[in-house]
Amino acid sequence: MAKPGQSSFRRVLLSRLLLLSVPVLLLGVYVTYTKARSTLLDTARQNLTESAVRKGDSIQEAISALKANLLTASQAIVLQSQSSTAYQQFVNQLAQQLPTPINCVQLSDIQTQDIVSSTCDEPLLVTQPVVSQWSRQQGEVSSDPSQIKVTVLLPPAPSTPPKKQAEAISAKTQLPILLSAPVYNSDGQLQYALSIRSTLLQSKYIQPGSLSGEPVVITQSGKILVHPIPKQVGRNINEQLDSPRFQSLVEDAIAGRESFIHLALEKDAQEFLAGYTAIKSPISDQSDQQWIILAVTPLKSALVGLQDIRQVLFILTCGLIAASILATIYIARDLARPLEKLRDCALHESQLHSNYRIPHTFKIREINQLAEALDAMFERLKHWAEELEAAWKEAQAANQLKNEFLATTSHELRTPLNGIIGSLRLVKDGFCDDREEELDFLQRADDAAIHLLKIINDILDLAKLESGKLSVEIELIDLRQLLDEVIHLQAVPIQVKGIDFHTKDLHEKLPVRADPAKLKQVLINVIGNSEKFTDSGSITVSTRIEPASEKTQPLVSADDSTSIARVSNTPSNGQVTKAQGTGELLSQVVVTVKDTGIGIDPVQQSKLFRPFVMVDGSTTRKYGGTGLGLAISRNLIELMGGTITLFSAGEGQGTTVNISLPLVQTTGKETEAKRDNEQPAQLSTDLSKPQESIGEINGKVTTD
Repeated sequence: MAKPGQSSFRRVLLSRLLLLSVPVLLLGVYVTYTKARSTLLDTARQNLTESAVRKGDSIQEAISALKANLLTASQAIVLQSQSSTAYQQFVNQLAQQLPTPINCVQLSDIQTQDIVSSTCDEPLLVTQPVVSQWSRQQGEVSSDPSQIKVTVLLPPAPSTPPKKQAEAISAKTQLPILLSAPVYNSDGQLQYALSIRSTLLQSKYIQPGSLSGEPVVITQSGKILVHPIPKQVGRNINEQLDSPRFQSLVEDAIAGRESFIHLALEKDAQEFLAGYTAIKSPISDQSDQQWIILAVTPLKSALVGLQDIRQVLFILTCGLIAASILATIYIARDLARPLEKLRDCALHESQLHSNYRIPHTFKIREINQLAEALDAMFERLKHWAEELEAAWKEAQAANQLKNEFLATTSHELRTPLNGIIGSLRLVKDGFCDDREEELDFLQRADDAAIHLLKIINDILDLAKLESGKLSVEIELIDLRQLLDEVIHLQAVPIQVKGIDFHTKDLHEKLPVRADPAKLKQVLINVIGNSEKFTDSGSITVSTRIEPASEKTQPLVSADDSTSIARVSNTPSNGQVTKAQGTGELLSQVVVTVKDTGIGIDPVQQSKLFRPFVMVDGSTTRKYGGTGLGLAISRNLIELMGGTITLFSAGEGQGTTVNISLPLVQTTGKETEAKRDNEQPAQLSTDLSKPQESIGEINGKVTTD
């Protein structure tokens, strides 16, 4: 069951993939949208700038064409006649035949200011400065275009009648100009003024998204000549809402830079995009001035195509998000399903106790490797569980053995203590009839004390063995002599039980390296066990010499019998020390103690050399003992470089114990006298200082 705050791997993977993919997708859409908007703006800016240039060129070309046509018309012969009918016919034809569209043509008398002929609805006035300039050139018939005077017709005043205002408003994007040319008579005298009115920028409907823009014309002084908003015509740019930007574009245009700018033309804060350029002013009295030509369009009109792009991006984004969600769900499923299967296998506890194996058929290599690792881990867990179970059983058995040992030891200790206490109290309280009876009770107390001391010594020896403090004094001894002593000690109790005791096949001389006291203790223990567990039959002690398992360097040679060393039992390697000599171990002596006693179950034989282990551990068993003898004997024999083994065919079939020790080759010299005269040098038995455990005693001693 999931804990609070936890989630499944599939859900976490799904959420992480979506959190990663959706923002990246939205970011990509935003970048695409921004790039599209930037591209549209760049295109609009470039087109508007080119449109402004074209508008400027169109104005210049139209004025130049009008000047040339008007100059040619002013030199027509018909104007030198005196027929008013001819004048009117000429004016009508001129208005129709000029290539540049014109509004009207007028021929007026300069002297009387009367209109001779006209196609205009209202008179076209020629200013006095223009007339004065022509008067100075009277008598000169010239084809110089500079004689053509160009003026801009400003919008009507606010007092203009409504009809006139409507006409002016309808021409909001027009640039009305007046061109006047002098007409000289046949005598070369200035007589008439030929004037035409034309609109250079025709008002046209601009389609949404068109990047030609509406024209705006501004003089160098800042006066607005053409503006999309009629009321702005005639005003100065300083009066505009966005006057700083107007000033900036005027300066840039005069400097010859053709560029674009963003403007606010109205108070509703609608933003306009404008491209601009500059042309030479066509007005006659402003020949040193420039006009700034703008092509303006609303920003939303320049970005009209962005709406379609936005719609496409929206649809595309929704589709991509849906596809991303589906792909993420599919990927999360494929990635999570193997892990979920592995989880199910790991959580199925019953499979851990069987030979079940996790499938390795996943498509993902890493998941298969994980499955293999889990299989290996399960195998190790099973192995460890088995080892743990075995260790637990051994611990239970050890605990049982400990309890049995404590019970046995308490029984073994109480028995001699009760004998000692009972005997001493009988003597103390004077219940003995004579001195002989007192001595008998004292002897019993002494025997019980010796038995108690033996038990305590066994326990102390075991404690030393467990702590690594027990040591042996290695020297060259005659094993046959030591066997004779042990046999003499054990012969009496064996014969008392009526058991046959055979000591045949004993070699005459058996030189070995050993601790005589500890070896004697081992032999007494082994023969004593045979006597204790044999009720009838025989006990046989024999020796034999057999080849050694491997060549080893002897502790001492027969020629250097004065070298004696104390060897501590070391838990790390269990090896004995050896002194350098000339002898070489070519064989070993094996002491065999065979009885016809109760025998031992083969299953229990491997445990008998463990401390506290006895075949019958109950306190009511027939045979006494603490179960420490064989464990101590094995450790002592190993410290002396030998081995001890036990074999029994089964219960009731007797037991055979073999004790093997390296046999030392002698050269015939007497060594016993030397050994009796030598004082053994002792080596340190402290395991905390291993470098001091071996020393030189009349010779070199090294560890194997």
